[in-house]
Amino acid sequence: GNLIEAMKPFGVFEDSEELNHRLVVLGKLNNLVKEWIAEVGEGKSLPRSLITNAGGKIFTFGSYRLGVHTKGADIDALCVAPRHVERTEFFQAFSEKLKQQGGVKALRAVEDAFVPVLKLKFDGIEIDLVFARLTLQTIPDNLDLRDDSRLRSLDIRCIRSLNGCRVTDEILHLVPNIENFRLTLRAIKLWAKQRGIYSNVLGFLGGVSWAMLVARTCQLYPNAVASTLIHKFFLVFSKWDWPNPVLLKQPEDSNLNLPVWDPRVNPADRFHLMPIITPAYPQQNSTYNVSTSTRAVIVEEFKQGLVVTEEIISGKADWSKLFETPLFFQKYKHYIVLKASASTEAHHLEWIGLVESKIRVLVGNLERNDFITLAHVNPQSYSGIKDHQNQDEYICQWFIGVVFRKVEHADGVSIDLTDDIQAFTDTVYRQASNINMLKDGMTIEATHVKRRQLHQYLPAEVLLKKKRSLPD
Repeated sequence: GNLIEAMKPFGVFEDSEELNHRLVVLGKLNNLVKEWIAEVGEGKSLPRSLITNAGGKIFTFGSYRLGVHTKGADIDALCVAPRHVERTEFFQAFSEKLKQQGGVKALRAVEDAFVPVLKLKFDGIEIDLVFARLTLQTIPDNLDLRDDSRLRSLDIRCIRSLNGCRVTDEILHLVPNIENFRLTLRAIKLWAKQRGIYSNVLGFLGGVSWAMLVARTCQLYPNAVASTLIHKFFLVFSKWDWPNPVLLKQPEDSNLNLPVWDPRVNPADRFHLMPIITPAYPQQNSTYNVSTSTRAVIVEEFKQGLVVTEEIISGKADWSKLFETPLFFQKYKHYIVLKASASTEAHHLEWIGLVESKIRVLVGNLERNDFITLAHVNPQSYSGIKDHQNQDEYICQWFIGVVFRKVEHADGVSIDLTDDIQAFTDTVYRQASNINMLKDGMTIEATHVKRRQLHQYLPAEVLLKKKRSLPD
């Protein structure tokens, strides 16, 4: 069967009109950056020749730059400025300039993030824009960010902001055939989303990690086409001897003394369960959130993927079978329902962001419980059952499948998870109040339920869902 045809119903491919629209928007943004950098130079009375040649540039990275973004996905972009432009000016003056543009909506600065970012919608395209100030006087259009010496004596926030671009560029340089890489990665990302294992924040793998696993497969089979590469991907990673790291190239040191992933030097790195190492200096492990449970779930999916692709290659099944969704709610006998509520939509969005970022804490508590062998969180969140909630309440629920250890004569013993759950909810409330986020109506509850009780939390069509390979 045809791989591309099987992927089309999921909206993974954009048409040329949508692709062109992105290029136009990025062009506008690039021009705004150059204009703004010249304005900053004039404000600081730099010599005219420097102002005219200062340049400035927008680079893209992530799935858009790799050429594997889906319909309507956001664009990760980086603004590179010469040394006369300060980071604060980007978050103030440039932010103001963007606000005055007709097509710019929903602009917000997240200045205190690990990688500070301006988020905006420009002519309908969502863009996450990070900033790096280089030591150069001018930023030429042909600037190569892969050059490590560019990082010398930069602010750590600039180094982090450059990292996304440098990693993406390096991946593209390290794969033998970009077209085959792209189609394979699109298929694997779709598969991972369908199977519920695409989420960095919940301890599964995010986009960069999937890209590196596919890139490694391409390196091992340089002449293979996409359909073969997908099969080889499952072959390689269902048998991978974790925690041996996946490397696209041997790490080299640039004498810039930045912290790099190295289990020989950093004891903490020895505990990483599924290391996938970014190829650009300073090398990092992109999967530090992976836990024993998420790794077990991912490896199980690799094995299942191998079985399915072998059926497909031998003609027993069609490619659509690879993209069927698992029956999560039929899989376990026990679940934990995690319910986050808030009283306004704005509060709700803030609150679920915080709660989701802390779910790994709960999974960790459960994994450390001697009676539990697996805690499997489903990345898909669900709203509550309509009749069960007040009109003025916004609800989001997550579900964690739990497997208990087989214990002799324990049929009648119900295992009490109250302490694990209480420790988790306390952590979330404490964090929220520390950062002054906690508002009236923001609540979080976690409840241990058996499979037969799920109908109290989810509508029947979710619970009775048959295996299906068509998108919802």
